[in-house]
Amino acid sequence: MSDIRTEASKNFIQAIIDQDVSQEWNQGRVHTRFPPEPNGFLHIGHAKAALLNYSLAVNNEGLFNLRFDDTNPLKEEEAFVESILSDLRWLGADWENRLFFASDYFEHMYDLACGLIAKGRAYVCDLDQEQIRAYRGTLTEPGQESPYRNRSVQENLDLFSRMRNGEFSDGQRTLRAKIDMSSPNLNMRDPVLYRILHAHHHRTKDKWCIYPMYDYAHPLGDALENITHSVCSLEYADHRPLYDWVLDHTDYDAVPGVVGRPKQIEFARLNMNYTVMSKRKLRRLVAEGHVEGWDDPRMPTLAGLRKRGYTPRAIRRFSEEIGVAKRDSVVDLAFLEHCIRQELNRTAPRFMAVLRPLKLVITNYDADVTEWVEVENNPEDPQAGTRNVPFARELYIEEADFMEDPPKKFFRLAPGREVRLKGAYIIKCEEVIKDEVTGDIRELRCSYDPDTRSGEKQSSRKVKATIHWVSTEHATKATVRLYDHLFQSENPERYEDFIEDVNPRSLETLTACVVEPALTEATDQDRFQFLRQGYFFRDRQDEGSGLMVFNRIVGLRDTWAKTQQSKEKR
Repeated sequence: MSDIRTEASKNFIQAIIDQDVSQEWNQGRVHTRFPPEPNGFLHIGHAKAALLNYSLAVNNEGLFNLRFDDTNPLKEEEAFVESILSDLRWLGADWENRLFFASDYFEHMYDLACGLIAKGRAYVCDLDQEQIRAYRGTLTEPGQESPYRNRSVQENLDLFSRMRNGEFSDGQRTLRAKIDMSSPNLNMRDPVLYRILHAHHHRTKDKWCIYPMYDYAHPLGDALENITHSVCSLEYADHRPLYDWVLDHTDYDAVPGVVGRPKQIEFARLNMNYTVMSKRKLRRLVAEGHVEGWDDPRMPTLAGLRKRGYTPRAIRRFSEEIGVAKRDSVVDLAFLEHCIRQELNRTAPRFMAVLRPLKLVITNYDADVTEWVEVENNPEDPQAGTRNVPFARELYIEEADFMEDPPKKFFRLAPGREVRLKGAYIIKCEEVIKDEVTGDIRELRCSYDPDTRSGEKQSSRKVKATIHWVSTEHATKATVRLYDHLFQSENPERYEDFIEDVNPRSLETLTACVVEPALTEATDQDRFQFLRQGYFFRDRQDEGSGLMVFNRIVGLRDTWAKTQQSKEKR
């Protein structure tokens, strides 16, 4: 196992495990699992669940399994299996040789279902889906028994065998547990255990045309793998009585190699503002073209966060810091941004990049001269050293760093005003050149003070602003993507249709950007801080055109940290 050990305070799940180990429940073993359904990409909520299960195993010197819940061939694909494997490896989870699929146990599950029928605990029902729902009753009214509930054991075994053999059409019959149609828990009112689906399965191909329901397959998968603690999200709390019922009434422990019994424990799922966590809704965003795929950097999927430039370390820290709760709550997306920003502030080298270029000519600087000025690589890391950047007569600066008629508190460049060029000289704007037709500013003409070079004794003269720049002769063209929240409001779910809240300005692509030449050589570093712009990730997947492509991971301003500091002061 790779070493992922959380230093966070003990959570309530760990307290349960401590008690179980001390009482030698399940021989004092700790064995957890992560059971994703391969019907989409993993998102940040799945990351929390996977890392929690994995860390519980690591911290208790136990075992960790990865098991795909592949019981619905209509929605599952091998491509999703591969994406999940890739994402979990990237996060750092290590299941060693314990990779399993629910489909590995289909034969065992079928035999155990036959055992339920033989005990009079399950029956074949001819009601369709709508009729089953109508017979189930409501929270205040008991359900009605199916007219097929009292079939004989022999008839049920015969019908179930014929269901497996493909004699019936989809939805024509189901296998249901015989429990209690008056139970206050609707999940216990004779739930469906098997349904008929004539669908091609990505692993078992066309061998099966009946598939177990999740509430039946999941506890049996846990039991057959000798899982001790089945940790799942809070929405499954009402399903726990059925989880236990399946274990109580099947003979799973007669299967060779099975020891002990799993215990289901629920924790609060991760909800985050400015996004949606439903896989069904994420699938719709992809299908309708609101994003460019499951790995779109605006998506909360791990593939999307990975493409945007997030690191596994930042996501692990986020998962640990938000903790494990018993009640649902909403986590601020700004805290996730805070986690990656804190990491990159320490580790990301600084570079100069101009995203919206405005040409600047230093009229009293020799056109044939190129100087190399020294700038620091990362002021937060004394070991990062410095690099030399080419400085010449013609430069690019940011459009936003110049205003022809600036307001009172604008301290950057304006007609007759001085600023310092990062690592170089103080310059003064002498003339503004405009397009004769449109009136747009095309060029600034400035003078420089040769006695103000940064780092030299004679550069003691001060100005109120320092701006970044790139030499036009040495600039490298780049495309930069600026990402904003995918949704405009904190709670997209408040809309009748959450699609109404999709942010039309969630992506801005800038194609005329320029970066300093050192970035073309920085092959060992994928993440950078562009001075005064934010943290960026070089997206090598989209460089087929020959251009350098950068995705903005996060801006420089840490709104979450500032808010927390303000609260602490109060």
